[in-house]
Amino acid sequence: MASGQQVAEENVRRFQTWMASKTDGDFRQMVSRGVLSRTEIAAECGFAKSALAQNPRIREALKHLEAQLRERGLLPSLAQDGEDEGQPIPLQRADSVRAARDAERLSRLEQENASLKAENTELKRILGRYAVLQEVLAETGRLPR
Repeated sequence: MASGQQVAEENVRRFQTWMASKTDGDFRQMVSRGVLSRTEIAAECGFAKSALAQNPRIREALKHLEAQLRERGLLPSLAQDGEDEGQPIPLQRADSVRAARDAERLSRLEQENASLKAENTELKRILGRYAVLQEVLAETGRLPR
């Protein structure tokens, strides 16, 4: 069994790999309440959400990533105390993230459906051949050559 330090190192490696694999569009879809969705990050990295807060290296890397995304304009800037009161914070709606996931799921299901329809057609064709053999066997009691 791996020690806590080994698990922490593995989680840091997973987070860094995940971070490198994402594009600006991917990050834009993960924005929730002005920050990246911790739940989505943890799910995609394959570790518990608590690792984001408890592992100091991951916490710092995430803070640095969000600062970079703010500089590039992908995340809204942090409001200072007393600034921007009464102005709504620009957030990405959860509907758009859900719509993207639904579109991906729909595409996958449509591909699976087309594959199953093709398989069904092929099996019906094969079954038709055996139906003719069964009919001949029932009538004559012998199999044709």
